[in-house]
Amino acid sequence: MASFKEQSFQERAALAAKAKQAALDKLRAKPPVDEAVVAERKAAQEAREAAQAKARAEKQAAREQVAAEKKARAEEAAAAAAEAAKVYVPKMPTEAEMKAARDARYAARKARAGKR
Repeated sequence: MASFKEQSFQERAALAAKAKQAALDKLRAKPPVDEAVVAERKAAQEAREAAQAKARAEKQAAREQVAAEKKARAEEAAAAAAEAAKVYVPKMPTEAEMKAARDARYAARKARAGKR
């Protein structure tokens, strides 16, 4: 069995240079980008962005409409509650009415006691 042979610095540097050269060759062999393709991709991206912006605007408008409807319902409910409060206002008896009711109860009590 062969023992492990450690590489020298020169061998490692040569391997690194060879790998770098292979990467550069691969990059240079790549075909140039066609301007028509780039323009088409850019137009497609702008169309997507425009559609997304339109969707965001529609969603925001829907949110604002829901908020306005909710506010209108709350205002209507508040107006209805105020109207209901106006309709039922408990009437507090005046002091004279309270005295007359008290006197009537007193007279009724005395009348019942007199029948015995």
